[in-house]
Amino acid sequence: MTGAKLAELKYLVGQRIADGDTGDPPQVLPYPQVLPEQYARRIEELGALRYGAVGVAREDYAGRERVRVRNWDCFGAPVALFCYLNEQMLPPQWLDAGMFLQTVMLLLRKEGLDSCAQIAWGRYHRSVTEIAEPPPGYVLGCGMSIGYADPDEPRPAIPRAELAEVVTFRS
Repeated sequence: MTGAKLAELKYLVGQRIADGDTGDPPQVLPYPQVLPEQYARRIEELGALRYGAVGVAREDYAGRERVRVRNWDCFGAPVALFCYLNEQMLPPQWLDAGMFLQTVMLLLRKEGLDSCAQIAWGRYHRSVTEIAEPPPGYVLGCGMSIGYADPDEPRPAIPRAELAEVVTFRS
C-alpha cells in the first residue's frame, strides 16, 4: 500500500488514536494469555532498550504511547505491506507466512531498503481491512513498513539468546 491509500489509512488510524480509541478486539492474540517467564522477560528487556534509547522511562506511559503511535504512521515509511491469512489456516501456515515475510525483508535489504515487521497493526485491524479490502474470510497477520531507516533514529543493539538456549545439538 502506498500513496493516497496509505495516507488514508494513516489518517483514519491517527483519528481513532486522537479520539482515544484504543483499538479493536483482537482477531488473533499476539501472545499467549500467560507468557512463559523467559519470553516475558525478553519483551520487557527489549522495551526498556527501545524506550530508553529515545529517552522514555518505563513509568512514562504517555512517552511510551508517543513512541508506540509511530507504528501507525509506518515510522514515516512510504510503503506498507499487510499480510493476511485465510482464517482457517493453522500454526504451520502462519509459520510459512513468517518465512515468506522474512524472505521479503531480506530481499528488501539486498536492494538497500529497510523494513519493520509490525504486529501492532492488528490493534487497528478493522481500519486496515477497510482500506486494504482483503477477500472475505481473511485475518490480518501483521503489517510491515518499508522505506529507508532514519540514520538519526536511535537503534539500540538487541541482545540475542545464546545459541545453546534456542538450539539443541544431537550427535
